[in-house]
Amino acid sequence: MNVISRTVDPSNPDAVRAEVRSAYAQAAAGTSGCCGPTCCGAPPSAVADMSSRMGYSADEIGAAPEGANLGLGCGNPQTIAALKSGEAVLDLGAGAGFDCFLAARRVGPTGRVIGVDMTPEMLAKARENARKGGYENVEFRLGEIERLPVADASVDVVMSNCVINLSPDKPAALREAFRALRPGGRLAVSDIVATAPMPEALKAQAAALTGCVSGAATVQELTGWLADAGFQDVRVTLREESRAMVDEWLPGSGAGRFVASATIEARKPG
Repeated sequence: MNVISRTVDPSNPDAVRAEVRSAYAQAAAGTSGCCGPTCCGAPPSAVADMSSRMGYSADEIGAAPEGANLGLGCGNPQTIAALKSGEAVLDLGAGAGFDCFLAARRVGPTGRVIGVDMTPEMLAKARENARKGGYENVEFRLGEIERLPVADASVDVVMSNCVINLSPDKPAALREAFRALRPGGRLAVSDIVATAPMPEALKAQAAALTGCVSGAATVQELTGWLADAGFQDVRVTLREESRAMVDEWLPGSGAGRFVASATIEARKPG
């Protein structure tokens, strides 16, 4: 992909959503890149290698139905979610369902997992993967993370993997996560955060937006929005080793100098 071929206005929410939806529709078909080079129809070995670098174990990589792991994301929210049997889990930007299926194993038949995605093509892929894998405790709903199609105080854990950075209204997405959580519920997110001012030319590139780079918020912004939403015990932990991986997403851009992957944890007061 030519990372300087097209631009998008980051201040136009409708343009941002349209660009993201189009990119991930193509990713669902294996015809385009998004968060990482593995969107481009890469062989399973390349997808597994990328997932391993994100922090997934070999057992996790092999556990989900074929086609569920597209090699997207920037970390492994399972490592901080501490899921328990019987819990209800909500995954923001579920994609083809990879994290949902891993969560379903942890919460067991008495738990449930809801995946939300705004891209119909991804949703269809996730539902087919659930059918193939016989996952009866997983469902997928069409919706935007700024307007979640879930009831108030209905889940124990909200997870997300490299999706909130794509939102044109991140404070709204975090408020919605807070609304969906039960008292005492947990937020467990892997995402890209900004660590240095980004050149305007890079920020305007469509590929940098859909590639989970130019939409990244700073740690200070994220912690402020989480606190404003009502979250407590907020913790953001940078993964400095992720910068090399980010550089591979947009070759030649030097993106790893400006952003890195991080784990984001918070709790709704109980």
